[in-house]
Amino acid sequence: MLTGQLRNEVDKLWETFWTGGITNPLTVIEQITYLLFLRRLDQQQLLKEKQASELDMPVTDPIYPEAATPLRWSSFKNLDPEAMIDRFTRGITLNGEQTNVFDYMKRLAPEDTAFANHMKGATFMISTPRLLDRAVQLIDKLDMDDRDTKGDLYEYLLSKIASAGQNGQFRTPRHIIQLMVDMTLPTPTDTICDPSAGTCGFLVASDEYLRRAHKDEFYKKEFRAHYNSAMFNGLEFDSSMMRIGAMNLMLHGIERPNLLHVDALSEENAGITDRYSLMLANPPFKGSLDYDFVEPSLLKVAKTKKTELLFLALMLRMLRPGGRAAVIVPDGVLFGSSRAHKAIREAIVEEHQLQGVISMPSGVFKPYAGVSTAILFFTKTNSGGTDQVWFYDMQADGYSLDDKRSELGRRLPEQPEKLAGDEHLSTLTDPHGQVLEYRVQKHSENNIPDILHRWHQPEGETERPRTAQSFYVPVQEIRDNAYDLSINRYKEIEYEAVEYDPPQELLARIRTMEVERAQLMQELEDMLD
Repeated sequence: MLTGQLRNEVDKLWETFWTGGITNPLTVIEQITYLLFLRRLDQQQLLKEKQASELDMPVTDPIYPEAATPLRWSSFKNLDPEAMIDRFTRGITLNGEQTNVFDYMKRLAPEDTAFANHMKGATFMISTPRLLDRAVQLIDKLDMDDRDTKGDLYEYLLSKIASAGQNGQFRTPRHIIQLMVDMTLPTPTDTICDPSAGTCGFLVASDEYLRRAHKDEFYKKEFRAHYNSAMFNGLEFDSSMMRIGAMNLMLHGIERPNLLHVDALSEENAGITDRYSLMLANPPFKGSLDYDFVEPSLLKVAKTKKTELLFLALMLRMLRPGGRAAVIVPDGVLFGSSRAHKAIREAIVEEHQLQGVISMPSGVFKPYAGVSTAILFFTKTNSGGTDQVWFYDMQADGYSLDDKRSELGRRLPEQPEKLAGDEHLSTLTDPHGQVLEYRVQKHSENNIPDILHRWHQPEGETERPRTAQSFYVPVQEIRDNAYDLSINRYKEIEYEAVEYDPPQELLARIRTMEVERAQLMQELEDMLD
């Protein structure tokens, strides 16, 4: 868990870049990412040297040969600011060529890590000695020994992308990601993919779930081979986001994910079919592409230029039969009346199995977007199977639905076993399942525990009336409504009758009040006389 002290150190690091003239939040994260990677490379070299010393053998496959020692973190971090930036820009003569710290890092073997594989287009943008020196000293103080701490540290850095404004679209709220992972329950045999990976939050959350729920699997050789080669997959067309996402995975212990730098909807991604068993995504909304740019098989499912519809067609293509998906979509996907909207909904309902629709409140993505969204849960079957669909009307997610998105109900119970009314206990656990923190929230403040309970223990859900917060809808009724998947189409609202007194009684009271008012006015005039 990230301590207050570590948060303060990260805040200082962030502020150092802003005051140093680098104010674009993505650029800040990218430059910090490079420095974190350099420090990590030096730590790996130190580990190799320690192992070699204990075995009284030379270092095998050194990251930094002896001649490259001046390019190591432990070497340049102690230099004065002018000499340090010279090491990053001009560098040293190595094997007859001039090489600096940054270029040496970029030339590292691509097979080493996913991050190294996506370093080709990286640019070093720290131009002042003072900023570089200050950033290096602050990063050198960060606790980078524990996998969980490293991961939490980077997650906190990524949260600053969202708090910086226009780049918030790259981050799905972490508790929404966690909800989707907890509902799909990744297994040790899954092959997981996010076709719009961004910072790889869905892949990181899946890994954390596996470490909690299946920690014994990490001792098995067969699972580790799958974990390190095929389990985690992502597609992303933005090279900066690819590097940031790769670092996020690496700091969480996922060294070799399969991250493809491609536009998921284009021809260059046409070869990925029937490959993944679990897909988790929050694809871009409101995008529009030319037909010529879109891979033709997607247009056969729904001929459209809208990215939110094309990504659904893509997920159906990329899933293997029996594979499941959880995807966030704007509400327009649920009830849009165009031919393409109806076609993609019909395909999911009739050709595959749609299991659930969670309608989320419009404030979930504030302050960056006020659009209402929903989460679709479906399984690829190629043979239908939708019998009834579970709908849930999420009205609260644990945070205020205004631009501030403040956490609600953050209070510790004196007696956790004695909760009143609609209160429930929410816990925060580390990847090893240890409870780090607990708090009480009311159902009116956070519906997520109720969603998980009803989803995994559906007994009695079929009997719930349409006035309840969740209920099932038969597939035939969905067909009859042109495959409309908006909850408002099926939800019934109870109106309580308000009884008023008869008009004669109300008029009598008014006349009595007028008489009393006249009497009071007369008494006041008499007193003034």
